[in-house]
Amino acid sequence: MEANHVEIRHLTNQDMAELREASEQVYEAGPLLTWTAERVDTLLTKFPEGQICVCVDGKVVGCAFSLIIDYRKFSDDHTYEQIVSGFSFDNHDHNGDVLYGIEVFIHPDYRGLRLARRLYDVRKEICENLNLRAIMAGGRMPNYEQHSDKLTAKQYIEKVKSKELYDPVLSFQLANGFHVRKLLKGYIPGDTQSQEYATLLEWANIYYTKSVKLINAPKAEVRLGLVQWQMRNMKDINQLFEQMEFFVDAVSDYKSDFILFPELFAAPLMEHYNHLSVTQSIRELAKYTDTIRDKFVEFAIAYNINIITGSMPCIYDGKLHNSGFLCRRDGSWEQYDKVHVTPAEKRNWAMHGGNKVKVFDTDCGKIGIMICYDVEFPEYARLLSDQGMNILFVPFLTDTQNGYTRVRHCAMARAIENECYVAIAGAVGNLARVNNMDIQYAQSALFTPSDFAFPTTGIKAEATPNSEMLLIVDVNLDLLKELHTHGSVNTMKDRRHDVYQLSLVNSDKPEK
Repeated sequence: MEANHVEIRHLTNQDMAELREASEQVYEAGPLLTWTAERVDTLLTKFPEGQICVCVDGKVVGCAFSLIIDYRKFSDDHTYEQIVSGFSFDNHDHNGDVLYGIEVFIHPDYRGLRLARRLYDVRKEICENLNLRAIMAGGRMPNYEQHSDKLTAKQYIEKVKSKELYDPVLSFQLANGFHVRKLLKGYIPGDTQSQEYATLLEWANIYYTKSVKLINAPKAEVRLGLVQWQMRNMKDINQLFEQMEFFVDAVSDYKSDFILFPELFAAPLMEHYNHLSVTQSIRELAKYTDTIRDKFVEFAIAYNINIITGSMPCIYDGKLHNSGFLCRRDGSWEQYDKVHVTPAEKRNWAMHGGNKVKVFDTDCGKIGIMICYDVEFPEYARLLSDQGMNILFVPFLTDTQNGYTRVRHCAMARAIENECYVAIAGAVGNLARVNNMDIQYAQSALFTPSDFAFPTTGIKAEATPNSEMLLIVDVNLDLLKELHTHGSVNTMKDRRHDVYQLSLVNSDKPEK
């Protein structure tokens, strides 16, 4: 069957009359013969938004009917009759949480045009636009009658899932993102083809929210500002504050939600302690950390932006750590530590790694923060992803291009592996009078997963290498939701937990 024009729209009584006439030319008894003019009129009166039809070259050739129900009123063992309540549709509830499919029909002469798929896509759109939790339906198994002497209904479903067998209804539903929640018995009495069995099918709406917030609602579009910081000599901490505020002010003017500073960006202040050993000078720099943090908190409130402060040396429990702070725009803040310190940090600075692996809640969802070398450990990022991370921020400091390459390629891998965005920001330039901090190389960037909704290279934006600049870029969190469920591959979902597992031992375990 050829088609020149296909249209999906809401159903009318006249449309149904045309579709019934077409079906009666083929069937002596069929699905549409149960839908009298009175029943269709009742359905259109109660819920016109949920009744749709497909037209080919101006002719109505298919339809999909649905109700909204409060699923708590039904058990998973319900029947079709209980849902439609004698075709009175009294169970339709505008305050319900589930869009329940009660009919899909395509005229036999027009099958092969994938019209049912179009109807299902629009039905999903209705579910999302009405903020309903899921679409559910009882699916017949019309080919089961041919195999019932050899297979139980459960075995038949498994063979259809594995594509060893084909069922025109169940195979179609599985291909359209539905999963079998339960096997129903006696769903439609007299359905001999299905042996009176049906599959309870469910499609989860990934955009569903339990309550619609008028203010402070989660954001889908999030704007990030990444600071590619120029290392320069500074006479005192006030000059550092001026440079910090310049970038915060600039990014805030673009109404950004986050600003990310690099690792150890305050290193220029160590120039004043260059006469000391490198171990002592880094500890002198640590004395500024609380003051710098407090200034960042002040900026976060004044400029209405969430600040990720890169990192600074921090002494607690008598040990030196490489730490930073998430300073939220509401005035709250939390600390994060570099978990994996480099051999040079251990050797030159006697630095210790932290032991907390956690995500941070923000007004833009859950984020992770890993400092430089941390991003080269995939287990760490996966644990954050398992906790719901959508954006991973990586402040870094690399002296050579090959060191930067490790950070860059590992960050790109983390974006693909964990189906998240990864933002990296580093420092450039040189510090002639600071021991152990002579040169820096960086190219800040925003990396994405690799699928059709994202750049083919996995690179959303990147700065000019080794030049001081700001990189401002938007990310869409809804694209991640779509990817998690409907991506070309499902990296997070397809892990073989029956073969291997990853677990957090103890994020609060004291360091040995």
